[in-house]
Amino acid sequence: MSNFDGHTAIVTGGAQGIGGAVATELRSRGARLVIWDTDIALAEEKARELSGDTLAIKVDISDWDSVGAACARTLEATGRIDVVVNSAGVAGPNATVENYPVDVFADIMRINMLGTFHVNKAVVPTMRAQNYGRIVNIASVAGKEGNPNASAYSASKAAVIGFTKSLGKELADMDIAVNCVTPAAARTRIFDQMKQEHIDYMLSKIPRGRFLEVDEAAAMIVWLCSKENSFTTSGVFDLSGGRATY
Repeated sequence: MSNFDGHTAIVTGGAQGIGGAVATELRSRGARLVIWDTDIALAEEKARELSGDTLAIKVDISDWDSVGAACARTLEATGRIDVVVNSAGVAGPNATVENYPVDVFADIMRINMLGTFHVNKAVVPTMRAQNYGRIVNIASVAGKEGNPNASAYSASKAAVIGFTKSLGKELADMDIAVNCVTPAAARTRIFDQMKQEHIDYMLSKIPRGRFLEVDEAAAMIVWLCSKENSFTTSGVFDLSGGRATY
């Protein structure tokens, strides 16, 4: 895999979890990293860990003005945006549809789906002007199969898949690739939002019999961000340990 020297990479939710692993891998390959995260203290700690000229910016991806300001600040600091990995997201509580709080359902859709739209919308003009870009949106196997008692999360991640396919086709006449990945569960801080029985259910559905490791996810995602990924766009790449491979 080629290096990312001279490229600026934004990772939303890059302070920890899958986003953190992606940030580490991209930085090790020479990218100039910009971490967008709501937890600015954790993001700044991650930036110090990665050293170099890594920048941490506090961003609420569900808020268009916040995303626009972060994009402007990123361009001011780096002059370009080559890679975007949109990893920020929430799982929300576990409940049946009939018992799901309406406001919480809306919040999950606003962060996971509208947030993806905001981030992608903000960076596309710069990528168009450069005639180059790589975008990877983090969806979920739940968006393919639908997890019971997680309707908001499942619906929001299904929407991310459809959105990615649409944007990829819009930009297919340029050297801009827009893809998504559909991970099975990885043991990250997002587990704090779930009931233990739901965690056990997710594990029971994975043929490999274990959770995804964040470094395994990063390996696939970083390839999708590379120059070598010059043909595939609007793709959905499976990271489910055999649970779903379509």
